Amino acid sequence: MTLDDAQAAVTILAGVMILAGLAGVVVPVLPAVPLCWGGVLVWALFGDAGALRWGILAVATLVALVGAVVKYAWPGRNLKRSGVPNRALLAGGLLGLVGFFVVPLVGLVIGFVLGIYLAELARLGNASLAWPSTVQALKAAGLSMLVELGSGLIIAGLWGAGLLLA
Repeated sequence: MTLDDAQAAVTILAGVMILAGLAGVVVPVLPAVPLCWGGVLVWALFGDAGALRWGILAVATLVALVGAVVKYAWPGRNLKRSGVPNRALLAGGLLGLVGFFVVPLVGLVIGFVLGIYLAELARLGNASLAWPSTVQALKAAGLSMLVELGSGLIIAGLWGAGLLLA
């Protein structure tokens, strides 16, 4: 298998997009799974992998769509069961956004936790009751990140298999 310069550039661009997408799981400004899927799309449109590329793109699209649904549905269901209201998550998201700009890198996480805790403290009126709700929200956020990472890794694996098989 020989790659000309254009094919090498397409492959490298797709790989960089996929790596950026995987980094986007922990860096909130990067759209993780859409970047991974976009890398496969670039490779399928401009790469020279024959008919295989369309099959890889189709499966990657399915993984991205299922991952997007599961990313919100599964943790959301767990939060509903534990009784954490949506307004606590909204407070966490808003304080997380503020924290992202106030304290670079870790501010998003600190703001998210603090926002949920304060909202639950205001709702429940007791610190010992607010903390378990905050922990449940953190578990849900972690689960959401794991689903997103899993989707991105599956898409990256599909692309890697397509490179090997083409």
